[in-house]
Amino acid sequence: MKLQNSFRDYSAESALFVRRALVAFLGILLLTGVLIANLYNLQIVRFTDYQTRSNENRIKLVPIAPSRGIIYDRNGIPLALNRTIYQIEMMPEKVDNVQDTLDALRNVVDLTDDDIAAFKKERARSHRFTSIPVKTNLSEVQVARFAVNQYRFPGVEVKGYKRRYYPYGSALTHVIGYVSKINDKDVDRLDKDGKLANYAATHDIGKLGIERYYEDVLHGQTGYEEVEVNNRGRVIRQLKEVAPQAGHDIYLTLDLKLQQYIETLLAGSRAAVVVTDPRTGGVLALVSMPSYDPNLFVDGISSKDYSGLLNDPNTPLVNRATQGVYPPASTVKPYVAVSALSAGVITRNTGLFDPGWWQLPGSEKRYRDWKKWGHGHLNITRSLEESADTFFLSNRL
Repeated sequence: MKLQNSFRDYSAESALFVRRALVAFLGILLLTGVLIANLYNLQIVRFTDYQTRSNENRIKLVPIAPSRGIIYDRNGIPLALNRTIYQIEMMPEKVDNVQDTLDALRNVVDLTDDDIAAFKKERARSHRFTSIPVKTNLSEVQVARFAVNQYRFPGVEVKGYKRRYYPYGSALTHVIGYVSKINDKDVDRLDKDGKLANYAATHDIGKLGIERYYEDVLHGQTGYEEVEVNNRGRVIRQLKEVAPQAGHDIYLTLDLKLQQYIETLLAGSRAAVVVTDPRTGGVLALVSMPSYDPNLFVDGISSKDYSGLLNDPNTPLVNRATQGVYPPASTVKPYVAVSALSAGVITRNTGLFDPGWWQLPGSEKRYRDWKKWGHGHLNITRSLEESADTFFLSNRL
């Protein structure tokens, strides 16, 4: 019977332990090397890149909208000016449930379905972490009511802005025009013209009339504020500010009182009147009736109001003074008469008897005058007084 050795081979176990410890040490050394290499890459090699990214997250450029230029009449009366309005804004990324917040705001600031629809439309085309208007032109009561309940609405705040205002309503719409919210077409046009950056803080743009034609003059230059923010996006301190440059004021040749007087004469009719200064050619009045209130468009006109204007049989949206096409009729007779006298085609003594019609030689067709029985004897003076077509036709004028 063979006896079993009761002594363990500690030398073999020791060698195995050493090998395992060496492998573990090498593994730890390798992982430590990888970690150090990554730290070196982040802290040394790519330091500038990550520092820039960090500053971009910490330092923000906040654009500051310029004040739009004022439009005056010839006597220095402001026809289009700016007034402070308050609007409630929301940053959706800071709100837990946007729809619940909108529903809760209904009773606080009298939010309507149109307001909510406009908010959703604006949100769809806005960048992340951008404050989006929820309701504009808040009353003092609405501002106070929200201030009391603001603790209920994180991510929602009231801000004050300068907004365009037309103090004389419909009196000058077809001349001054109006500003309204910037839409996608405006963005594309501004981007194409290289002007989009100058509208970073601007919500409105000239859409019609003087406001549109002189947009570059009236708008001004956008400024900016460099601020430091925390990880929640809240401003900690201001680092730098470049003040915006206000738009230039414009003085027109229009006379407000004359404009309003003509409007009272044309009240209830569809007509247009243009009054010019014969010495300078300046337009003193340009009236198109009926008209409409341009203030409806500043904050975005409702579908109901726009449909009312669009379907109005009196077509108030049409500028009859510039867009209307009318036959000159007898208004050209004085100019034709002066030209004929100057050219010697007729004289002051040229005359004829008017039977009430004129017949084209070689034709049986007769062109009748407005007075069927004729004007009798006519000369150039009486033909203008009577607006007699036969005198001008007979003399080939």
